[in-house]
Amino acid sequence: MFSNRLAQQSLRRLATQHPSAFRNSVSKFARPAAIATGNYAQFRPATSSAAPSGTAEPNNILAKQRLNRPVSPHLSIYRPQITWYLSSLNRITGAILSGGLYIFASAYLVSPLLGWHLESASLAAAFAALPIAAKVVMKFTMALPFTFHCFNGVRHLVWDLGKQLTNQQVITTGWTVVGLTLSSALALALL
Repeated sequence: MFSNRLAQQSLRRLATQHPSAFRNSVSKFARPAAIATGNYAQFRPATSSAAPSGTAEPNNILAKQRLNRPVSPHLSIYRPQITWYLSSLNRITGAILSGGLYIFASAYLVSPLLGWHLESASLAAAFAALPIAAKVVMKFTMALPFTFHCFNGVRHLVWDLGKQLTNQQVITTGWTVVGLTLSSALALALL
């Protein structure tokens, strides 16, 4: 609003001080400027007043109306399917793998400054000192997200080719991914 008034005052001063310059140079811009800065612009003053003391009553009415409304259906009304679980697990394993990589890489970089021993030799020696059952469990736990994300990623690439998209094929490939994930993670853990 200040810029509109400033432009309008500048044009008026120019017109009164140098009428010939105004007619020659500004006449082609005068009409648009007059429209933009003149009486054609609408100004609506907004007043600020304290809220009336009776505003609690309409809020109570709204709260009572909300209690009478039907509740929207939630995911719990649908029958869970394997595609839901595998889609969620694919995102979760991706976040776990990338987050774990960033955390370990950052810790590996700052470990010399903090006096930690995260060198490959010390990690290998610590892992070698564990019992066999602990080694298998740790390797299975580490291999499971890798294998699942890998096989489910291949499944998504097959879908991108436009294949295996019927409901029955999606369910079959889902259970295939689960089977391949568990068997390959166990095989990697037993190496």
